[in-house]
Amino acid sequence: MFNNYPEIPYVGYKDENVRTPITFPAQHQAFQPGMEYEMKPAPIFDNPNYVPSGKLKDKVVIISGGDSGIGRAISLLFAKEGANIVISYLNEHEDANYTKKLVEGCGRKCVLIPGDLRDENLSPYIADTTMKCFGKIDILINNCGVQFPQNSILDISNKQLRDTFETNIFTFFYLTKAVLPHMKANSSIINTTSITAFDGKKNLIDYSATKGAITVFTKSLALSLADQKIRVNAVAPGPIWTPLIPSSFNEQEVEIFGTETPLKRAGQPFELAPAYLYLASDDSRYVTGQIIHVNGGTIV
Repeated sequence: MFNNYPEIPYVGYKDENVRTPITFPAQHQAFQPGMEYEMKPAPIFDNPNYVPSGKLKDKVVIISGGDSGIGRAISLLFAKEGANIVISYLNEHEDANYTKKLVEGCGRKCVLIPGDLRDENLSPYIADTTMKCFGKIDILINNCGVQFPQNSILDISNKQLRDTFETNIFTFFYLTKAVLPHMKANSSIINTTSITAFDGKKNLIDYSATKGAITVFTKSLALSLADQKIRVNAVAPGPIWTPLIPSSFNEQEVEIFGTETPLKRAGQPFELAPAYLYLASDDSRYVTGQIIHVNGGTIV
């Protein structure tokens, strides 16, 4: 019966010459989350024309994955706006120390805390260290993540599945639970989700699933904390040039990274950081449970 299903077949095929821009030199890093100092060209994390206005004066911010990529751009922009920064990172010491130098160059303090956030004991340590150093926590940015492309769901091992979920969503729960008791009204939690939570991606099934979880985590937590006047929002990046890209994709994929967007290029971390600043500042006091899309023009 199904063999007789009515449909109109293709009438033929045509060949077209497609000119695809090469956006980045071919490169690959063997280990995630990748090292920014090894990337060519280096991601652009700073807008030299930016004029700060004290939007985060004396605020205390915890950023997971704050050493490089999106996290570095956020750390620097927030420091320019007057915040002190606590950076949680895995083991990218050279990147982390450079970001610390950038923050301190803005006249602000920066505390580095290395370690694997999949260890649920690390998050309470981060919260306690922040309280000892600064006496308060105003803003939490859950930003760490990994991705391991596979051509088929059958190629996703149980270990990869656990690693991806434990890194990308479990850590958000751990760190939020540790920090929340120290937050007061008008504090802000900002999560990094992804365009893949909305569009999917055929070779990032497990990663996309975690980003979908982060999106719903954001909305549900926003409802849960509304009475405490603690805002919870998320940013959904599209393709952004960060260490995660050369450490997860092959050389050929890196060469054309970002060309699938309407703007035909990848974004740079500094272009994403202002979305986090908006959600962290008083400019968004009437905004919670929302997702800001910064993706090069893809309609969601």
